Amino acid sequence: MKTLSKTRVAVIGAGKIGTILLQAMFDKELLSKENVYATVQHQEKVKTVRKTLGVSTSSDNVAAVRNADIVLICVKPQTVGQVLEQIAPVVTKKQLLISVAASVPTEFMEKRLPIEAKIVRAMPNTPSMLGSGMTAICKGKFADASDLELARTLFDTVGRTVIVDEKHMDAVTGLSASGPAFIYIILESLAEAGVKVGLPRDLATLLAAQTTLGAAKMVLETGNHPAMLKDAVTTPAGCTIDGILELEEGKLRVTLIKAVVKAAQRAKELVFS
Repeated sequence: MKTLSKTRVAVIGAGKIGTILLQAMFDKELLSKENVYATVQHQEKVKTVRKTLGVSTSSDNVAAVRNADIVLICVKPQTVGQVLEQIAPVVTKKQLLISVAASVPTEFMEKRLPIEAKIVRAMPNTPSMLGSGMTAICKGKFADASDLELARTLFDTVGRTVIVDEKHMDAVTGLSASGPAFIYIILESLAEAGVKVGLPRDLATLLAAQTTLGAAKMVLETGNHPAMLKDAVTTPAGCTIDGILELEEGKLRVTLIKAVVKAAQRAKELVFS
């Protein structure tokens, strides 16, 4: 992985996701701490973040952005407009702004800046904390392919990264951003089933979690369709087909599809204009 040790980075809103991203980038030696400036909204958190990350920290967004090459906007969606209007006087055309705020379109951000700012929108998920994240990125009107590749380099430190058209970002939110919660429910249910059939809870949870991990790796590393992998487990007149029949009767497949659709619709409803 190439290094961006001389690149000056401002992280606006060094909360949970901002901290996760920075820690990963430091662990991979992508960035140099001496060239990173983080901000937090409340002054009382400045010392905590400074100690945790080992970078210059303040509550002054303008000062952080003024000399940055890359600006990571990690604030809540409803705060993005306010932050952009605050930093607008010091944003330049040379800077790359990367937002991880869910549901906030690049057009919304571009309208709040007086220049043709280069903006990339990203949607990471919580497994990024362990380097197993899934991030989708898309570019705004004034960003180009090299800006996307730079953003990809950053997010590759926390897992996998894909480039998509912005029209797909709400769907991404419903699937990979909300998806971990759906998987946890499935995993929890499998563990409960293990308890039901006599397994100790800790063993049942381990079996369910490792099975989920292994199944996901099979899809990713073999490239085979999930249906093909499912069929390989399902022997004629065996145990698995009886279990699958129960899942189909319980409409698990339809319910999961509807969950993703609903989450994506909700992301679309959070309109920013």
